Amino acid sequence: MLIVFGGLPGTGKTTLAALLARERRATWLRIDAIEQVLRSSGMLRGDVGPSGYMVAYALAEANLRQGQGVIADCVNPLGVTRAAWRGVAAAASSPILEVEVVCSDPVEHRRRVETRPIDLPGLVRPSWDSVQRQAYEPWAGPRIVLDTAGRSIAQAAAELRARIDAAAA
Repeated sequence: MLIVFGGLPGTGKTTLAALLARERRATWLRIDAIEQVLRSSGMLRGDVGPSGYMVAYALAEANLRQGQGVIADCVNPLGVTRAAWRGVAAAASSPILEVEVVCSDPVEHRRRVETRPIDLPGLVRPSWDSVQRQAYEPWAGPRIVLDTAGRSIAQAAAELRARIDAAAA
């Protein structure tokens, strides 16, 4: 199964995606890591554009074709990126679940953005202003929406597990 996480920075999607990937022994494809490697390589000048997503789509499809579950961790801000993930699942004859992670409390969301640890060398923490200005199209299709405001990771993860299990059944 392909599980695609989306949401603005600071909502908790990376923490949840990593946890779920460990629990399910799935391949975790973190777009931030792919894009940072592309930036650090010096092969691409300036913005990496869709390159990180393109690499992730190919890796996801290859892993799905091998019977491996895949967790994709990305902002997934546009209808076109969401459609591309659905295309990956279709090409690999795999089911897909889309998960939009939100934080409905703007004070908590801002605190998370401004204090989140940076665990990838060279990755720059986004500013609250850049998160607010981020292009993020409304979702049109079916998905699990998980609001992490006012919850511990354990609480959010428990709800997510239950909702994924229910959707997959």
